[in-house]
Amino acid sequence: MYNLHLTSEQIEIRDTVRDFVNSEIKPVVLKAERLDAGQRTLSMDLLEQASQMGLRTLALSEALGGAGADALTACIITEELAAGDADIAGALMETSRLASILFNRAMNDAQRDKFLPKLLNDDRFHLAFAQREQNSDTKLGVNYHRASIAESSPRTSAVKANDGTWVLDGTKIAVANAPIAKLFAVEATIPGRGTAILLVPADAPGITVHAYEKAWHHGPCGKVTFKECRIAADHVLGEHAVALLTGADAPGRGVPFAPALNLGVARAAYEAAADYAKLRVQGGRPIIEHQAIGAKLAECAVKLDIARAAVWRAAWAADHPEAYADGSLPDLPLQTIAQVFTSEALLTATKDAAEVFGAMGVMRDMPLQKYVHDARVCLHSGDGNTDAKLRIAEALAGYRRVADAGALALAGE
Repeated sequence: MYNLHLTSEQIEIRDTVRDFVNSEIKPVVLKAERLDAGQRTLSMDLLEQASQMGLRTLALSEALGGAGADALTACIITEELAAGDADIAGALMETSRLASILFNRAMNDAQRDKFLPKLLNDDRFHLAFAQREQNSDTKLGVNYHRASIAESSPRTSAVKANDGTWVLDGTKIAVANAPIAKLFAVEATIPGRGTAILLVPADAPGITVHAYEKAWHHGPCGKVTFKECRIAADHVLGEHAVALLTGADAPGRGVPFAPALNLGVARAAYEAAADYAKLRVQGGRPIIEHQAIGAKLAECAVKLDIARAAVWRAAWAADHPEAYADGSLPDLPLQTIAQVFTSEALLTATKDAAEVFGAMGVMRDMPLQKYVHDARVCLHSGDGNTDAKLRIAEALAGYRRVADAGALALAGE
């Protein structure tokens, strides 16, 4: 099983990020006037400062210029960032996740040589994965105990022009990081060939990005439209990229970034409540000494500790897939299990933390209303817990979903 004794390096980077959150992020995002106005505009300056600390390329391998952090370290840092601001954590989490997949595993040498210097040299170079489509079943929902259907192929299409370039047409919705991304990985259908992933620079002609306002999502999010968007001939990733980016290669066993973000939000609420309970005096003593408040905070602490254990185990498992094969871990989607448990338990913990403040917990200029909002986003964002539970049920029954037959070999195109 994983070692609960963190290394000196893990402790150092955790404490460094925690200091950055307390000294730089919280003073900006928790200003009363900002909270009262419901202002959730992402601070690009703070995002750039975090990038300069190496957090944007945290999971990129050391050989490519990143920190080479394992899944557990990445989740620890995600929790720390989310304790400051879920939107900043969400943006960095998405770029870090995609950088690891794209540059470490999906790109060929020529593609890496073309885009890696841009990623390393620009602290505002973020990544996005454009997958979801309006009124489409593409990779959304669960056909419970049924194989994937052919109709699930993306409507966005890429057609090869006479000059060898690709012409991309279609619209993607709910694209995380879309408003700040400088490189998109786009899932599209090549007629007669199948599903593929194309690399599309944000400045390519024919791209329009519409940022969502007050989106039900952590971090910047938006709609991306491609209209006769021309892509270089060598911007198609290899055949394995679809499975890597969609998680089809190891469903439910990836890095639990989202559960770690959930944990950070709830921890921030709990810490605020505990601090307040030690200061607020009622009946001649701090309210933390009253049984009702003490019990409520204890329940929050229990949920946080169990949630962290679930996140850490799923993170360790992502780095040690052999532990599934030899029976050290149950044959279950631990990432999905962590998602379901943390989003439900930590929403309850966050609401309980808000109740410690009494009427102040619902005031618009107090942080607790932000934390409750963020915790509810954790519960409903992505595919949602209803679908997640069905995936767990399939795993319990031993069902293995048939891979999408449309993901065909495109290497060398």
